[in-house]
Amino acid sequence: MIQKIEQAEQRIRPYIRTTPLEHSLPLSRLTGGPVWLKLENFQHTGSFKVRGAMNALLSLTPEQREKGVVTASSGNHGIAVAFGLHTLHIPGMIFTNEGTSSAKVEAIRAYDVPVHFWGTDCVVAEEHARAYAAEHDMVYISPYNDLHVIAGQGTIGVEISQQAQGLVDVVLAALGGGGMISGIASYLKTIFPHVEIIGCSPENSAVMAKSVQAGRILELESLPTLSDGTAGGVEQDAITFPLCQQLVDDYILVSEEEICQAMRLCMQTHHMLIEGAAGVPLAALLKNAQRFRDKNVVIVLCGANVGLETLRTVLY
Repeated sequence: MIQKIEQAEQRIRPYIRTTPLEHSLPLSRLTGGPVWLKLENFQHTGSFKVRGAMNALLSLTPEQREKGVVTASSGNHGIAVAFGLHTLHIPGMIFTNEGTSSAKVEAIRAYDVPVHFWGTDCVVAEEHARAYAAEHDMVYISPYNDLHVIAGQGTIGVEISQQAQGLVDVVLAALGGGGMISGIASYLKTIFPHVEIIGCSPENSAVMAKSVQAGRILELESLPTLSDGTAGGVEQDAITFPLCQQLVDDYILVSEEEICQAMRLCMQTHHMLIEGAAGVPLAALLKNAQRFRDKNVVIVLCGANVGLETLRTVLY
């Protein structure tokens, strides 16, 4: 993976932003040690997902580009793929489930990429999108179950290692299908074997965390959550499952109220908009502040794509 991540770093650099690693004084006072925020909410498309999407698209052959691309997404991956299709002039379409945020759907459509709704869970939409791609001889790009996507997300780890200069004890990151955390962990644990990687999920949808605990990928119902970017099931053949088993040291689950409080805190103290998935690792820190006492902590704020209706429920 380390070689694939380094190749991705070279491949996607012209198309992405190097996002800031910002010191948080309020959070550092809370834990007694330096806390840093990796601001992927400032990334193109408002989410880290553009890293993996661009790496996958840039890895296609000319013949694959001509045939077109299909993906499935609960929002941010779809926006990222749409950005890449538009930027690279590749035909394609996005499948999503019926519960996807309207703000994220509109963001996809802004790139003139067709959106199709299928099912009520991301796994169902993914299965249909795979079948559609195979039937029409198109390329399917998974939101997380793809080595190119994982390697692209791993470039977050490259930037963290450069910006923090090795002074990282713990990384807290949101966990859905596991693409982002697998990429970050693959890189950082190779460079800094001592670093602790913690996957953070909403209690209402913690399929990967519970699957790792059970030793197999579970089929679990996901309840509504502010963290729509991490919600839903995990494909049975997901390559991220063994990576999470091997590389993620611990898992923290947080409630909806804790996510809500974390989002409000970020807006109040850092004057930044974050979405529910980005609030999850921040909520995990707030819930376990003493555990991280005197440690160098990085929290990955993975995105900022939150709709106005959702934002109203968070603020009021």
